[in-house]
Amino acid sequence: MDGDTVSVERVIKAPPGAIFSLLADAGKHASFDGSESVNHAAQESVPLTMGSKFAMAMRGRKETLFIPYRTTNTVVEYEKDRRIAWQTTALGGLLGGRIWRYELSPADGGTLVRETWDVSQDKQKRMVTSGSIPKQTEQGMAATLERIAELLES
Repeated sequence: MDGDTVSVERVIKAPPGAIFSLLADAGKHASFDGSESVNHAAQESVPLTMGSKFAMAMRGRKETLFIPYRTTNTVVEYEKDRRIAWQTTALGGLLGGRIWRYELSPADGGTLVRETWDVSQDKQKRMVTSGSIPKQTEQGMAATLERIAELLES
């Protein structure tokens, strides 16, 4: 963990627009979530823009005691085909505040995709930065980028 963030990146053999279209539809997030904690969006198709709000039904991981829960997410950064980020909260904003950010830049052979987990504004920052959570998050993000590649490189 580097300060308040964890980032992973990889080149995906697809144009930035195709990757951004996938990221900017909250209804598709469960299809590429490498953490396997996203169950489904509250709506089937949820096109995102700056300020958009969307709800997600989440499921706890097998190795934790978490039970299913819902999140509210607000798009806080948006630059078409370049960057999108949303801030995640739960229980009416009492929990959460972490930001999930995707940055896209042209690269040889495709698009360099960087996913960042930013807990600088998270209300449970001490809890989520301790123990194995940052490492599990990093592994989940790497799996997410792998799934995005599998979906778009065919």
